[in-house]
Amino acid sequence: MTYKIKIHKKVIKGLNKLPDFVGEKFFVLVENLREQGPIQTNWPNFSKLGKNQYHCHLNRSWVACWKYEKKTIIIEVEYVGSREKAPY
Repeated sequence: MTYKIKIHKKVIKGLNKLPDFVGEKFFVLVENLREQGPIQTNWPNFSKLGKNQYHCHLNRSWVACWKYEKKTIIIEVEYVGSREKAPY
């Protein structure tokens, strides 16, 4: 099954603040989400944050957060940025 990825506008704006190598990792994560779904146990520090919300580390300082409603094929990437400002 292929999932549809919705990236919020503030995430797109935040991509400009990421170092290039972290931005590249983010796009690898997006492709993994598209192909494999919201459960990404191969990514560092992957965990469930709450009901239908997940996150993982892109490296030590940068994280990505997304949500997934069961019985849909849409994954919404809600945050990418420093872990200090992450919404959890």
